[in-house]
Amino acid sequence: MTPAARAARARALALEAGFDLAGVASAAAPRELGFFQDWIARGYAGEMAYLTSQRDRRSDLRTAFPWARSVLCVGLQYDTAGPYSTAAAPERGWIARYAWGDDYHDVVKARLEDLRARLFAELGPMESRVYVDTGPIVERAYAAAAGLGAWGKNTCLLHPEHGSWFFLGEVVTDLDLEPDAPRTDMCGSCTACLEACPTDAFVAPYVLDATRCISYLTIEVKGAIPEDHRGGVGRHVFGCDICQDVCPWNRKRRETGADAFRPRPGLMAPDFEELVALVLDEELFRARFRRSAIKRTRRRGLLRNLAVALGNSTHPARERILARLAADEDPLVQEHAQWAIARARA
Repeated sequence: MTPAARAARARALALEAGFDLAGVASAAAPRELGFFQDWIARGYAGEMAYLTSQRDRRSDLRTAFPWARSVLCVGLQYDTAGPYSTAAAPERGWIARYAWGDDYHDVVKARLEDLRARLFAELGPMESRVYVDTGPIVERAYAAAAGLGAWGKNTCLLHPEHGSWFFLGEVVTDLDLEPDAPRTDMCGSCTACLEACPTDAFVAPYVLDATRCISYLTIEVKGAIPEDHRGGVGRHVFGCDICQDVCPWNRKRRETGADAFRPRPGLMAPDFEELVALVLDEELFRARFRRSAIKRTRRRGLLRNLAVALGNSTHPARERILARLAADEDPLVQEHAQWAIARARA
């Protein structure tokens, strides 16, 4: 079987395994990874030690896997019915769409293992590894090289049918697969995402300073959110969708996300009072967020975020709810709640 035939069969098997997109990239470092070291050097990764401590490995996956020849990249749509954050009620909070349902790591990883078994049965034996948002791989760079999407100015990948609402995963393999061609630019002169970012996280088109990004501030930062960024966080409790919500490529929604990604009760534009009561109860917190990406912030991080979001909200009972947070035993939660109370009264 030729490399082209193997690649075609690999893509077909990926679709059979339940993925919406599939493409092949060479294991050689894509051109975009040439900017990775400079991006790290500028401090744009902030506290994300898993990036800064693996600079060499992430600059070329063959450093970790010298046997690698090809990367089969896949995409899985996760958009489901529900408002965009830009249209949600201002007195409610916001949780990033990707975290409404089950943890994508579990869902995508299960399909990747199924795909690897299919590849082995038809094209193996082979050396391989599977990853979803883990491991020494800059996923978007390889996915872009494989043609899954074009780089957007908001640094997300854009697809003409799926917009940017899709998760990425990879099978790194020693199989010789013919690479696909990357997509051409899809942004043109549009700057909607750059203009909509409330924290000015985009220092230039296609360049994100993660330390200013709401997703970074509410998820990656483990201690105090810098005070000069708290106002920009707005009503966001976990992550942010703004730069995707305003993207023209996301206007024609397919809403074909798997059932696993459908919103769990109370997570789509959540009511602040209900969510605070839920998180304050440790038992309820563990039960509701079992196998959920939201657990990444842990209870204290979510309460911290809730305090900031409440301080920025128009919820009629925000001071009463914040008083409960100010009484929490965790000093981190207390400090953010006190900041929010002062902001509410200003």
